[in-house]
Amino acid sequence: MDKVFTQPIKKQFEFDESVASVFDDMLERSIPFYKEVVALVCDFIAKNSIENSKIIDLGCSTANTLLHLYKKSHSFNLIGIDNSTAMLEIAAKKVTAYGADIELLNTDITKADLSDSDVIIANYMLQFIRPLDRNIFVKKIFNSLKEEGIFIFSEKIIFEDKVLNKQMIDLYYEFKKTQGYSEFEIAQKREALENVLVPYTEEENKKMIIDAGFKSIESLFKYGNFITFMAKK
Repeated sequence: MDKVFTQPIKKQFEFDESVASVFDDMLERSIPFYKEVVALVCDFIAKNSIENSKIIDLGCSTANTLLHLYKKSHSFNLIGIDNSTAMLEIAAKKVTAYGADIELLNTDITKADLSDSDVIIANYMLQFIRPLDRNIFVKKIFNSLKEEGIFIFSEKIIFEDKVLNKQMIDLYYEFKKTQGYSEFEIAQKREALENVLVPYTEEENKKMIIDAGFKSIESLFKYGNFITFMAKK
């Protein structure tokens, strides 16, 4: 169970061993409808993919999405990329336990070879890339996809209306309290994520995608300040 922020923080948030060991619990208790979003993303990908489709999950963490896709079809070419050794160690154990054919790569996602991909996934990951580098990386994703390729990504967003933005943040913190997090834990995590997680507005995300060259972008799911996008090349 996630107890990472029950003690005073001593550093900025990072995906180290202490986080990796409780990450699945952290995801389910910190992101509204997390399981439903993963299921929706995988259902959509399965409907739009054929045998041997190359599907890359950027920032795959403990391989939840990839394993869900593997259950959908054993014919996909599934690749997970993450720069956290601790996350990938857990992912590898899960992949072995399921007997799944999934390739896991420990490398910087911005430098990885993503070429000839049919689908690229980035769930709650782009927000951790510095804004100055984010647009460049999304352009790389565009260039790496085949024609008609799909980019699916989920993000935490902010709202342009300052009052609405404050209300949504408050509602999100209330949600976290219902998941068993204390006010101290919530405050500790917020401080640890300061300047590490930098969210965009919905419109800023869409503009970034169109500027990269994608012909369309739609939202597949939205709840409060969380959204899942689908962009098509």
